Parts: sequence; structure tokens; C-alpha cells
Amino acid sequence: MYHPDLIRHPDNCPALVLNADYKPLSYYPLSLWPWQTAVKAVFLDRVSIINHYEREIRSPTCAMKLPSVIALKQYVRPSEYPAFTRFNLFLRDRFQCQYCGISRDLTFDHVIPRTQGGRTTWENVAAACAPCNLKKGGRTPMEAGMHLHVTPIRPTNWQLHENGRAFPPNYLHDSWRDWLYWDIELLA
Repeated sequence: MYHPDLIRHPDNCPALVLNADYKPLSYYPLSLWPWQTAVKAVFLDRVSIINHYEREIRSPTCAMKLPSVIALKQYVRPSEYPAFTRFNLFLRDRFQCQYCGISRDLTFDHVIPRTQGGRTTWENVAAACAPCNLKKGGRTPMEAGMHLHVTPIRPTNWQLHENGRAFPPNYLHDSWRDWLYWDIELLA
């Protein structure tokens, strides 16, 4: 009987990337490198292999098992604050409309509308579903008779990291589980 890793295509063998402190670089999205990047980093001596797949790759002069978990040899200090992006905004707001709480048709809403001088900043933008955004229109929440569940803030990378842990990926290789901190019951 074949082990699933032996027949797995290399493109389906990403490596979980840990910082030098053995914590994932990010949870959401999960810090994964394609096998080619991981192998190159191994040969450049930039990472240590912590675990590997059974899948082996070969060249004329060597063979190696594909790394499944790697750790950077030099610590990468994360920046304190994340970039303002649509994805990071939705992650900060836990992929929920900040007016009604649903998780569908998300857009972003300027709390103080741009027509009233509102700027596109962490503190003035919130995730909103399309119907709530349309209902609010060019008014403030107070003018529209709507209430924000949480006041928008500029999150730290740590806060986004913690929020990301609430959204485990659909697939985790068994060799990754010791390094990730999700409720394994949710993943089964």
C-alpha cells in the first residue's frame, strides 16, 4: 500500500514556514511556501528542516524528501502594524458586517463618509455587507440610525494574528499540527 505522500504531486506539498522562534510567520493566511521556494531556502542554508513529507525529489546527484515544516535561521521581526488592505480590514472585523453581523457580500464602509471629509484610515473604515452599506449611504451611522458593533481601530499585527487563528484552513498536513494552535476538533 502506498503512503499518500509518496504519490502526492510536489505542487501539493507546501512547507509551513516558522520564524526562528518556531512560531508561524502568519496564521491567516497561513505562512506556506511552495516546495521550490522551500528547497531553494534549504540549499541556501536560510532554513532548517523540522519535518518532511515522504515525497522525494531527485536530481542527477542527490535526492531529498520535500520539507513539510521549515524554520527560518534568522528571526524576522514582524512590523508592529499591518498594511491597510481590504483583506486585513475584513480580518480585523472577523469577516462580519459591523452593522448587522452577517458574513456575506462584504464591502468596506467609511464611517464618516468621504463626502463629509472622512478619510480611508483604519479608524474610519469598517466591514459592511452590501445591503447595510447601501442603507447607510453617504450618512454617518447616527444619521442613518445604525449602530457599529465595534468602533474601528488601527490593529496591531498581533491582533490580526490572533483574529486569524479563528479561521483555520481547510487542510492541515499532520506534520504541521504541533506548530499551529487551532482547536483540532474544529479541523476534524
